Amino acid sequence: MKEDSPVLYPNEKVGERVCSYAKAHTTGIPQYIHEYHEHIRQTMPETSMYMVSLSQAQALSFLTRTFGATRILEVGVYVGLSCLVWSHAVGPEGKITGLEFDSAFADQARETLQKYGVDNVEVITGDALQTLPALAPSEPYDMVFIDAQKSGYPHYLKQILEGSKPGAPNRILRKGGLIVADNILRCGFVADDSEDNPWRKHDFGPHRPEYWKSDDIKALKAYNELATAEERLENWLCPLWDGVSMSRLLD
Repeated sequence: MKEDSPVLYPNEKVGERVCSYAKAHTTGIPQYIHEYHEHIRQTMPETSMYMVSLSQAQALSFLTRTFGATRILEVGVYVGLSCLVWSHAVGPEGKITGLEFDSAFADQARETLQKYGVDNVEVITGDALQTLPALAPSEPYDMVFIDAQKSGYPHYLKQILEGSKPGAPNRILRKGGLIVADNILRCGFVADDSEDNPWRKHDFGPHRPEYWKSDDIKALKAYNELATAEERLENWLCPLWDGVSMSRLLD
């Protein structure tokens, strides 16, 4: 069935092979990004899942270039992998601003950017709930990528909308700009937190008991409801990876 098929591929092995085939037939990203991704995966296994996957990096790079974005705001930098992707996608004349709460992650991101000679990315350290509304860009961004603390998602969206009103000086996002929110389905819990979801049995660690009914999941649901109800947004929720929401801002 082509229409709303609940299972993309018949089993995990076929799914892996199809994904590998798709990755091989998609425009690639530079080798140094592959190498840095693997380096973080090997040296920081406890947090490396904060990175986007390489296939998602390909997709985001393609989206950036197709959309013609040259100015990107990233909420949640981690150690800079996605900043490398954005920088490559927009080219040397583009501009990336990254907001990162953790100072150690932010420092590592800056060191990595310097190592690879990337000079069109600025990383701002601090809580995005404070640093985001304090932004006063000389030109509005073309795209905002949200991949930070999940409980903050609806607040980030409200701040972006508030800071991007028609005619406002130093607006955050331009008319027709995109808001891309990662992990928006969170293991499917946002859409289905019933016992049918096998991720309920997964151990997310002692700091995340019964994760399917956590504040993270509630916040992501709130984000989706807010985006859907907002008249200034057109939305597409893509059920790939961990769920990616794309919203186009209207004036």
